[in-house]
Amino acid sequence: MLRIGTSGWQYRDWRPERGGDDTGYLYPAGLPQRRWLEHYAERFATVEVNNAFYRLPEKSIFEQWRERTPDDFCVAVKMSRYLTHIKRLKDPREPVARFFDRASGLGGKLGPVLLQLPPNLKADLGALDETLSLVPAGVRVAVEPRHDTWWTEDCRKLLTRHGAALCWADRGSRPVTPRWDTADFVYLRLHEGRARPWPRYGKVALRSWVERLSCVREAFVFFNNDPGGAAVIDAGVMAAAAGRRGLATTRVPRPKVRPCGTSS
Repeated sequence: MLRIGTSGWQYRDWRPERGGDDTGYLYPAGLPQRRWLEHYAERFATVEVNNAFYRLPEKSIFEQWRERTPDDFCVAVKMSRYLTHIKRLKDPREPVARFFDRASGLGGKLGPVLLQLPPNLKADLGALDETLSLVPAGVRVAVEPRHDTWWTEDCRKLLTRHGAALCWADRGSRPVTPRWDTADFVYLRLHEGRARPWPRYGKVALRSWVERLSCVREAFVFFNNDPGGAAVIDAGVMAAAAGRRGLATTRVPRPKVRPCGTSS
């Protein structure tokens, strides 16, 4: 099963100007922003919440997201940067407890939690081990290291022991991480394609990812290339490619697609 969504939903350029062409957009021109989450959740079954990284919402906000979305909706949440970028995984007990106290407002709709590490944070397996040991039982975690010193067998074994997924990442239509299988699910983030208009992914690149995911048990796929509605369009293109491959996907809208200049 491919659970396909986008990294966030509050993007003004996903709504055309009134009276303009709606090709490739998610929100109708007249839809007020306060109704965007409901509109999104009718068309996607999962989303990755990025703004929790910059400012951790109160528990009441997570509760509102739970109440405003369908029963089958799943919310992946990015860990607060206070732990990953300010504390740099040191003394993780309090920030981890605070994060999960608030995110628990999602109830059963809480999906994987993403720990994106700073690009200049070198491997510190002890700190990562301590952090992962504090995650509540039953909560899925994905870790996105961004320094080459993490790509070691010891790191792979650590993630496997905790059942944490290594976040597979793509930038420029190329994988930028190993594709370790360390958990009972895969977590993929697609940051930026090389097709036109920027930052779209081309059909060849998306078909390649579908092939890589064709043998996994369950995958969460989040498009983080939001400008111009690229994430919404590419999600639809990937879902169509997965369907042709015989793979099941969660609901994904199929907007009218603007011309894509390259196939890479």
